[in-house]
Amino acid sequence: MLLPADDLFAQKTLKDAYNDFFPIGVAVAPRNLTGPDAELIKEQFNSLTPENAMKMGPIHPEPNRYAWQDPDAIVAFAQKNGMKVRGHTLCWHNQTPKWFFTDSTNKQVSREVLLARLKQHINDVVGRYKGRIYAWDVVNEAVPDTGTSIYRRSKFYEIIGEDYIEKAFEYAHAADPAAKLFYNDYNTESSSKRDKIYQLLKKLKDKNVPVDGVGLQGHWSISEPAKQELEKSIEQFSSLGLMIQITELDVSVHQKEHERREKRATDSGELTAEMLEKQAAQYKMLFEVFRKYKSVITGVTFWNVSDKSSWLDNFPVPGRKDYPLLFDQNYKPKKAFDGVVNF
Repeated sequence: MLLPADDLFAQKTLKDAYNDFFPIGVAVAPRNLTGPDAELIKEQFNSLTPENAMKMGPIHPEPNRYAWQDPDAIVAFAQKNGMKVRGHTLCWHNQTPKWFFTDSTNKQVSREVLLARLKQHINDVVGRYKGRIYAWDVVNEAVPDTGTSIYRRSKFYEIIGEDYIEKAFEYAHAADPAAKLFYNDYNTESSSKRDKIYQLLKKLKDKNVPVDGVGLQGHWSISEPAKQELEKSIEQFSSLGLMIQITELDVSVHQKEHERREKRATDSGELTAEMLEKQAAQYKMLFEVFRKYKSVITGVTFWNVSDKSSWLDNFPVPGRKDYPLLFDQNYKPKKAFDGVVNF
């Protein structure tokens, strides 16, 4: 889908503008691999992340069955079009199938059984795409938002203990020694959570666990994060010798809320000129920071293709339309796009 020649933004694409900085990625589902979505992806991006297809539940719904069709299609599309692939995600407390934690009598499994299942899962999934997926989100969101513990009390933590995280990285490294392995989380600019994530990562590094980088999810808004908080996160995590990737970038036009809630009469989902201005300013600031830290930032991935469809249309408020991306509902570049590519 080529942009019109007289279009203000036609002179540059995202991937070309950042050719000397880092790959520009996008999260996709199989439905995005045909039609106008596919044309926009091929034109603008050079890295893909499966939005859901490689998560534990979708890819491994039953003990002896893998659903390879969707992830295979995404990897094939990327290879055909010369794009990198980030795998997402090998171990996550959410979207893990119930069978993973229970035996045939519905009782909770032992540490040994769960570790064996985790190892088999990672070995099978990473092994299938060895050499075709350059980076993996190995463990996702293992740190809680509140409290003093650095470990979320997930089933993996409760049954295995805190070392499930290092085991997951070790299994992934064994399955593909060349792949770059990431810990991935959100709210990384919150000072309390940032410090807990730092503690977790430092423990892993001190034990020589094969962790290569940290993914800052980047589910942000027109009101956050502040520049100084983002820079502090990048500096603090990279001080451990870790590369940084922005893994799930979108900038909501609504005020940031972190908990799901019901829709209110005041939740119109209307896009205003003021929202577009604020969004453009926020994206401009974010990419200024990313470019500043190009020595440690090795990838930026947007979470969905265009405003036509975003996971934020149903979170935190079900049924409230959001407009968090650089392309509008008709696949046209928004004002924010200009500030990202023209620098």
